[in-house]
Amino acid sequence: MKTAIIGLPMVGKTSLFTILTGAHEAARVGTLEARVGITKVPDARVDALAKLYQPPKITYATVEYLDFPSISKEALRDPGYLASLRVADALAQVLRVFESDTVPHEKGSVDPVRDFEDVEIELILSDLVVVEKRMERVDKDRKKIKNPELDHEFALLERLQAALGANQALRGLEYSADEEKRIRGFQFLSQKPMLCVLNLGEKDAARLHEVEEEYRNGPFAGRRNTAVTAICGQIEAELAELGSDEAQEMLASYGLKESGMERLIAATYLLLGLMSFLTAGETEVRAWTIPLNSKAVHAAGAIHSDFEKKFIRAEVVNWRALLDHGGYPGVKEKGLLRLEGKEYIVKDGDVLVIRHS
Repeated sequence: MKTAIIGLPMVGKTSLFTILTGAHEAARVGTLEARVGITKVPDARVDALAKLYQPPKITYATVEYLDFPSISKEALRDPGYLASLRVADALAQVLRVFESDTVPHEKGSVDPVRDFEDVEIELILSDLVVVEKRMERVDKDRKKIKNPELDHEFALLERLQAALGANQALRGLEYSADEEKRIRGFQFLSQKPMLCVLNLGEKDAARLHEVEEEYRNGPFAGRRNTAVTAICGQIEAELAELGSDEAQEMLASYGLKESGMERLIAATYLLLGLMSFLTAGETEVRAWTIPLNSKAVHAAGAIHSDFEKKFIRAEVVNWRALLDHGGYPGVKEKGLLRLEGKEYIVKDGDVLVIRHS
């Protein structure tokens, strides 16, 4: 899963990337190239099962973050910048909510909704260029040959053009399965799911959840494929330097149960419709990321393509039951280990053993 961290200058975007990935190498001056970092997805279920089995290998799910230079008209004309941005599965736009004497903005000028709209317009204009170029090409082809497929594509492009021309992001439209297939290759920027990351100052950290709800139910309410989360970059930077016990104490002092990193990753999973299932045993405990409502046969394919092709059955048990009963012998004795077929819908936290030929 690739998430592009974007935003205007001086919003705390690069600081967030550093906190998430631990990548302290400074961005190269004068380049529009994105920095890449990998983050392990914290998972208490993996930790608990690892204590049970004590395997030599423990593997967490991961998220790849891309730290992009500030969004601008110039950046969105750069082919390399665009190509890197288009491969992201989701966009995380950092929005400054804090006032700071070190940030060159006039007092009272902080407006995260305005900043969101400014970036949104740039994404929309970039997509509009792509749509209109494609329309010209398809229209020329339609004049040369009669092909219903070209007519269908042109009608869809007209619909996209109308939305973009009205400053509407493409993630706000509904698409049929056929339409989704037709436009998938364009990787439109304004169609990508958007996570709005509100970056609060330390004085507002205790109100973090309250501020998050204000924006979620206020200016960002009703926007399709758009989610909201809030962090305090200053606190997150301090947490990154602490041990786990000290970090928990610090979070508790602000009335928080989870770090911003944990909430940001959880919000991204929810936005993209993802979840994790587990495999556990003496050799490895591992989390695997798959789409919600995935069938057992497709979960098997996430482990290895041969498992999907040669799938017979899946042994399934909830991770908590496996933990509470001390492993597979205990859940078998209690009748809690089930055999499921290809069509079984895997649930978040299921532990699977794949039987294959």
